Order: sequence, then C-alpha cells, then structure tokens
Amino acid sequence: MSKTMESFRVLCLHSLLVCFTRSLASQDSITPRNLIRDGETLVSASGFFELGFFGPGSPNARYLGIWYKKSPSTVFWVANRDTPLNNNRGKGVLQLNDEGVLLLLDATNNTVWFSNNSSIRAYNPFAQLLDSGNLVVKNGRGSGSNGNLDRFLWQSFDHPCDILMPGMKLGWSQQTGLDRFLTSWKSSDDPGRGDYVIKIDRKGYPQCVELKGSEVKVRVGSWNGFSFTGFPNHNVDPAITYEFVLNETEWLHSKGAFGL
Repeated sequence: MSKTMESFRVLCLHSLLVCFTRSLASQDSITPRNLIRDGETLVSASGFFELGFFGPGSPNARYLGIWYKKSPSTVFWVANRDTPLNNNRGKGVLQLNDEGVLLLLDATNNTVWFSNNSSIRAYNPFAQLLDSGNLVVKNGRGSGSNGNLDRFLWQSFDHPCDILMPGMKLGWSQQTGLDRFLTSWKSSDDPGRGDYVIKIDRKGYPQCVELKGSEVKVRVGSWNGFSFTGFPNHNVDPAITYEFVLNETEWLHSKGAFGL
C-alpha cells in the first residue's frame, strides 16, 4: 500500500473519530440549531440522568421529563405536567430559540410549554442536562464578556415538582419573587399538580409545612441547626446535608432529598 493511500486512511479514521467524539460530547445538550423529538433523549455526561418524553398513563398523553437513566420509572421533574401532549408518539418536539427560551411543541406546532425569559441577555445559548439532573440554559462563548457565562438563563431546579433533589432549594427569593415548593402528582398515571404541597410558610419565623389545599397537615417546625424542631427526635441521614438561610435576599434554602 502506498504512503499516500495509508495517509488517506489515517485521515479518514481521524475524521470519523472526531465526528464520533463530537456526537458523544453533544448528547447532553442542544442549541437553537437542533432539537429533541419524542423517542430521542439527552443524557448527562456522567450517564446518571436522562431527559425525554414519557407516558405514565394513556399512550396518547405524553410528557417531557427527567429521570434516573438506570431507573426510568423514577421521574423527578416534568415540564408540561398540567398540559400533556395529546397526540400520537413521535410528535412532541423540544427546541431552544435564539432568545434562550425552551419550547415544547405539539404536532400542529402549537406551544404546549415554555421556559420563562431571563433578565440576562441571551448570546449563543444552549440547553444542557447537568450531572445533578438540572436542566439549564446558558450563554455560549463569544459574548465579549465572561461575566454571565457561569449564570443560568433558566434552570429546572427553580421549578421543582414532587421531589426535592440534592442541590434544589425550597423557599422564597426576595430578589426575584420566586417561590419554590413541591406539589404531589394527581396519581401514579398523572403528573399534574395534586392536592398536597410542601412549602415554606413565611408567617412569623419561616418553617416547612405540608398542605392539603389550604389546610395545614404537617408542620415540621423551624431548623435549629441539627433537626427540625417539630421532630426533635428525628435522626437526620448523615448522607444528606440540609442548609437554612434567612437574610435580605433569601427566606430559606433547604437542600436535601425528599418528596411527596
């Protein structure tokens, strides 16, 4: 074999490897130039978490969710939980526009769900599923300023569903007015918002409460640095770290792992 032919083979092999590597590297994110269809997924870099479409009940009611890749039935976040895609499998589409807004479209191109706009200007935005299970929208390179590259334009962790994941927060932001709380599913087949809510009661000293409608079912009490005062004998799992913050910007941060 001639040296020219051998060099050509090596060049082709190198090109294939580069393309394959880029494909693997991009499987956790999308840009405004591509999208996710029903049947396709994003997988976090570690392989722990997966984002895609699922149907817990009727096959014609489809939702966009995030779950543990090794346990697809453990869905901990749902985008369109109250507005299912009422069409046949393969019709739902998730895309990102140039303003950094995620759009969930049905078969007729109607918007079923969208992420809220950010006060940060979008520049070369991309959406990425992080190893924490957090779906985020970020600015890309080339904006001329690195000051906003580490800030999220939007993140799913600001909109929890029925499970508090490690790194999520419960509570009130004085700066943005965002109130983060958990809401149960209506049933095992319907991820729509149910009757039960876990949130921070800001009347008096902030504390965590469980509500059914407007009725308080459980008060766990305030955090004293070791446990919730409503459960003084509760043994905190040493593998889980809880944090409590009360200042001029945040009423409460609670990090851990629990749900409804």
